[in-house]
Amino acid sequence: MKSILKKFIPKKLLNLRHLFYAWVGAVKYGNPSEELFVIGVTGTSGKSTTVFLLRQLLEAAGYTVGALSTIEFSVAGEHQLNDKKMTMLGKMQIQEYLRKMVDKGCNVAIVETTSEGRVQHRHRFINYDMMLLTNLYPEHIDSHGSFEKYRQAKIDLFEYTAKSRRKTIKGKRIPKTALINRSVMGHTKFASKLFDTIVMFDGKEKLHAEDITSDKEGIHFTVHERAFSVPMYGEHNAQNIVACMAVARALDISWGTIEKAVETFHNVPGRIEFIPQAEEHGFQVIVDYAFEPVAMKKLYDVVDLLKPKRIVHVFGSTGGGRDKARRHTLGEFIGKHAQVCIVTDEDPYNDDPMKIIQDVATAVTGTGKKLGKNLFVELDRRKAIHLAVEKAKPGDLILITGKGSEQAMCIANGNMIPWDDRLIAREAIGNRTK
Repeated sequence: MKSILKKFIPKKLLNLRHLFYAWVGAVKYGNPSEELFVIGVTGTSGKSTTVFLLRQLLEAAGYTVGALSTIEFSVAGEHQLNDKKMTMLGKMQIQEYLRKMVDKGCNVAIVETTSEGRVQHRHRFINYDMMLLTNLYPEHIDSHGSFEKYRQAKIDLFEYTAKSRRKTIKGKRIPKTALINRSVMGHTKFASKLFDTIVMFDGKEKLHAEDITSDKEGIHFTVHERAFSVPMYGEHNAQNIVACMAVARALDISWGTIEKAVETFHNVPGRIEFIPQAEEHGFQVIVDYAFEPVAMKKLYDVVDLLKPKRIVHVFGSTGGGRDKARRHTLGEFIGKHAQVCIVTDEDPYNDDPMKIIQDVATAVTGTGKKLGKNLFVELDRRKAIHLAVEKAKPGDLILITGKGSEQAMCIANGNMIPWDDRLIAREAIGNRTK
């Protein structure tokens, strides 16, 4: 009944309930963001990884940090994987977490902040002091209606931050700061004149990574003539690390502290995460969050370094009004690059999961793959992962993408079922005979 009503009520009216909850939460929990230095992290990709790494960097610099992201909820050193299947929490939960951060002695809060969250007013009554833009490219078009509207939602977050009341914490006035990836087309639109400080990064004459290379040991690059070697896969992570550095330098954290912190970085949960149990069988398994074309291309750049004999890829596409064009793009790309494709369910929401799977599989067959030979369709995601493990041979690499470390799968009528691709991969490997 609830899902039927949603179809007939304008989205703008539905979103007013989120505004109401945001206001009630702020009142109920005593406007906790007024007692914290709040950093918002937004962009098309890299948000969660940047939040995860930035938390570690700030902790290394002596801050007590709270962080809310797609990956985890962290409060003063206590970490819990995000099991809500939602980046920006609703129904007062963000304000509740911010109050926990204050009560636990945090002085910094990092909040992954999305364009959809802005449209739904989930950002309201959070007094951000700093807003960071990781990058921007076309995505979430079906949800927002156009790339221009999607970009405007991001710009609105910067405007909101710049216009928010300046707070005073422990006698110190906190300025409003924008940190903007200068490589973003139209980046100046994010640089409201109302900001006290505007920091550009990732431009050739600004803070940026140079001489980026990668190998099986990780990524290597230089920043301000300082050499960094980080045991993380994915050259795109150099940009995520630079974003963290930009925040650190804006907070006057020394280069020495930054260097020591970056040396300890490693791949985050569900982002190019290897399942080590596979190695005793002679193959590898990677679980990754990649669900859109740009991220998938970056993942395959990492795969090229590993040089597997075959790639067995388990994937699908998300429903719930997400970009339908993505189904064809992903199916075609993976069909061309993986030797075995297993198309399965992936957060269908209220959409017909078999329709999504068929759309993806049709694109895969367009690349020459044959159903039952090197293309398999399996509605049950657990069975799909088990099938991939059964088919793996020594030297192969299994990719399981789309969910990463997510702890739930969204199905019809707003329901969720507990889920973790990594646990199921371990289960499948454990069931395999040597």
